[in-house]
Formats: sequence, structure tokens, C-alpha cells
Amino acid sequence: MAVRIVCDSTTYLTSEQITSWDIEEVSLSVVWGETSRLETEITDLTSFYDELREMKNLPTTSQPSVGQFLETYYPIIDAGDDIVSLHFSSGISGTYNSAVQAREQLLREGIDEDRVIVIDTGSACGGYGLLALAAASKARAGGTLEEVLEAYRQMDEGLSFWFAIDTLEYLRRGGRIGAVASFVGTAIKIKPILTVTREGIVPVERVRTENRVLARIVALAMEYIPEGGDFLVQHVQAPDRAQIVIDGITGLLGKVPMITPAEIGPVIGAHVGPGLIGVGVHPAGLIY
Repeated sequence: MAVRIVCDSTTYLTSEQITSWDIEEVSLSVVWGETSRLETEITDLTSFYDELREMKNLPTTSQPSVGQFLETYYPIIDAGDDIVSLHFSSGISGTYNSAVQAREQLLREGIDEDRVIVIDTGSACGGYGLLALAAASKARAGGTLEEVLEAYRQMDEGLSFWFAIDTLEYLRRGGRIGAVASFVGTAIKIKPILTVTREGIVPVERVRTENRVLARIVALAMEYIPEGGDFLVQHVQAPDRAQIVIDGITGLLGKVPMITPAEIGPVIGAHVGPGLIGVGVHPAGLIY
């Protein structure tokens, strides 16, 4: 009996990483009017973000259905394996709730409750990706359910995750600006550094100018990632800015990101807009 890791598409690990780490992925959807597409099917991100810049009405996003989760869970259960299903913050999406409902359906069908564990990571993107990889690493090494959950807990306890956005306009138009608006106030040049919790998007610091934002993200990372730790960098249509952060951390730490930087896709990108830089860090090397 093995342990299989299920995640949703907002880890923004690449398809190659999803495959090599033996992760099952359930996709969220992006909705334009009456048209809905799975996020994982939108592969031309440059065209998507070019279109997003010109849209008067932003696309909406949709969580996976209970049926999508069951389609993923059934083959794993039928193979005799256990499931650890990790999902991004319930403060942002109903994805976790869909997974919980799918688990409840399996329990009604007589599946032992210990065989399917569903977790609200309270994170997203780079932070969520590190949590997923910690669990997948232990599962791939043949860890028991308890060992996989312990690897997840250790990563969760030490994880820090921040992101900076180029403009608040997309959050405002999407109705998700909340506490960020009062935090920033009316100062036009303020560039907020934010994070994600189970309560949603939460402000961390206010910084002036783009260059100071990138320098501050590097400094924050170094406060939490002594020698031996792991870090991951992601972006939205900002590879040059992402490389500045990578070079800054690598120059101080002497270690490159544990996986190749990935671009954040349409579900999160539609709410934050182009220009985002995200960094997830952990002080101990838990992924192998």
C-alpha cells in the first residue's frame, strides 16, 4: 500500500514536475462569460495575459467539482493506496471544500476514513508548491501515511511565503483587495508585500519602488532560510524580475532554487495580474 499525493493546479509546478514527483493534479477552471476552460489546458500564458490586460470584465475562476475529485480518488482507492489531498487556501477558494465533499462521498461508500486525508494548506503558489513537494518527496520514498503527514507538518511549521504585485488594480476589480486596501491607503507609489493564509490575502509590509520590493523579498528570504534550506521562486509574466530575486538569494545563500522557476497560471493570475513575484522558503531541506 502506497501513499498518493493529490493537489490542485494552483501549486503551479510544471507538468514535468507533477509527473516526476508522482502527484495527481485536479484542475481549477477559468470562465469567460459562458465559456469555461480547465486551467491546465491553457498553455499559452503569454496570449492569456495579453488578453487579460485588454479586458474590461475580468474572467472569473471556478473550483473543481466534487465529481472531478472523485474521478481522481477512485482509481487510487481501487489500487489499494491511501490519499493525502492538499489544497490551496480555503480563504481564497472553495477547492478544499469540494475535496472534503468528495471524501465524504467515499466514506458513505464504506471507505475507511484513514485512507483519505484532505488538508487546507492555507497557502498558494510557491508556498503551496513546497508543501506539496515535501509530502510527495516522502511518499515517493515509500513513506507511510503517518510519515507523509509528518513531512507535510514539518514543512508547514517552518514555511514562509511572500509575493509582490505590480498593481492593485486586478485585486480591486476582482473584489479581493480587502485588508490590502486599508493597509496601502492612498499612497500611489506603495508596493505591498503580501502573503496568503486561511483567511485570504494578508499584507506583510509596505515598500516604495519596485527595486526596493525585490531587495526586500530577498532580505526576507534570507531571514528565514539559513544554509541548508529550500526556496522556490514563481512569477507572472516577469521572468527578469524573478531572476533578480533568484540571483540575490543564490548569491547570499550559495544555493539555487530547488526546482526551476515556474510561471503562475490563469486562476491566480487573473486575480493579481502580470508582474507578480512570489517566493516560498523553508529553513530546513525537507525535499529530496
